Amino acid sequence: MKRRSKRYSNLRNLIEKREYSLDEAVSLIKQTAQAKFDESVEIAIRLGVDPRRSEQAIRGTVSLPHGLGKPVRVLVITKGEKAAQAEKAGADYVGYEEYLEKIEKENWLEFDVLVATPDAMKDLGKLGKVLGPRGLMPNPKSGTVTMEIERTVKEIKAGKIDFRVDKAGIIHSSVGKASFEADKLKDNIRSLLQMIIRMKPATAKGTYLRSIYVSNTMGPGIRLLPNTTEFQE
Repeated sequence: MKRRSKRYSNLRNLIEKREYSLDEAVSLIKQTAQAKFDESVEIAIRLGVDPRRSEQAIRGTVSLPHGLGKPVRVLVITKGEKAAQAEKAGADYVGYEEYLEKIEKENWLEFDVLVATPDAMKDLGKLGKVLGPRGLMPNPKSGTVTMEIERTVKEIKAGKIDFRVDKAGIIHSSVGKASFEADKLKDNIRSLLQMIIRMKPATAKGTYLRSIYVSNTMGPGIRLLPNTTEFQE
């Protein structure tokens, strides 16, 4: 069993074994952010779905109203006019063969989001073993396979994130930085949860939001009260 630091144990003692309202949880997030760097705020949402069933393998995007508080590096694989649009929109890297080769031969992954036009997917598919496990493979469901390159890059740069349920039925995501004002963190958390609630599959039975935990990068988990009108639109 991993031994926790004294600092972590002290922070853990601040958190009771109960479910907190969003206001209480964000207040604790601010209180427990004691690292020497600006910690990310993470959320883990356990859903009552079976990810093995395609209609319950939830994946989508949402624009966080206040972004993530950090630069998002965008690589766009395309050519011609769409490449010019990507550059205009502020993509960090734009190209085709040179980046495919760089990923394949150098295992280069110095980007956070990969956007591609549909015609590029036949070549990107060959890199599935590298990109897939890291969640970097473009996908139409997440809007990263598109002809709307300029709009997509701008949205990602402004705070649009991709989320998906893992094999254990859990969605993991960042929702901002510990330095954010409390109201901004709450706005981001609500936006993500509202989107996930809207995506509830008709075939999902029983409790949908099983549990929700928020935490700082270096801090303990704080359990949110799920299935509350607080997250309804």
